[in-house]
Amino acid sequence: MTYIIYISFSFMIVGLFLAAIRFIKGPTAGDRTVALDTLTTILVAGLFLLAYLFGRIIYVDVALVYAVLGFIGVIVIARYLEGAL
Repeated sequence: MTYIIYISFSFMIVGLFLAAIRFIKGPTAGDRTVALDTLTTILVAGLFLLAYLFGRIIYVDVALVYAVLGFIGVIVIARYLEGAL
């Protein structure tokens, strides 16, 4: 069963790499915002996989806090780009 987790981590690393490229090269701030949200989502999923792999519930707590902070960050960036801030 752990080989599935390792394969998942491999796909996540590829996704992180592609999202990081979009974050760096994104021509607009909207592209960078979407890439940042994608990076956050992949990292949260990775923390959940680590929690399952190691059997540690603390990783789930960290993932949930990181997800909430990432969501708030994207909302703040979107409002700034919209001109509401």
